[in-house]
Amino acid sequence: MAITYMTKEGYKKKMDEIAYLENVKRPEISRAIAEARDKGDLSENAEYDAAKEAQGMLEMKISQLKDLVANARILDETKLNTDEVQILNRVKIKNIANNMVMEYTIVADSEANLREKKIASSTPIAQGLLGHKVGEVVEIKAPAGMMKFEIVEISL
Repeated sequence: MAITYMTKEGYKKKMDEIAYLENVKRPEISRAIAEARDKGDLSENAEYDAAKEAQGMLEMKISQLKDLVANARILDETKLNTDEVQILNRVKIKNIANNMVMEYTIVADSEANLREKKIASSTPIAQGLLGHKVGEVVEIKAPAGMMKFEIVEISL
């Protein structure tokens, strides 16, 4: 499993999710299995089959989350700077073609959320911006073709 970079907040969210799945969802599914089992013949018991399948999916999800946090590296936010674009920076960019200005925070893949304007560091736009400075124009190969962006501002 690859190393995943996370903020302290992102790591805490994943740990909270694991605790919820283990302490709330797991007992709920166990109860559902027990109730279905109490109804008799398991060979034709759709409720039992559904509960067992839900249990398998839940255990897989818990396992994936545990792997993710086990391989997580917490980003030290005190070492961030705005000399050049790096993960956890907020970057204001201007599309050279239409002068549209956008602002994104570059985050770890596990914390990406477009509604919050947080883009994963593995996306083409983030990859194209990382390591560049204010005033530079970068060309980024996007699904829509080559795009040019000017880096207008870098902040924390």
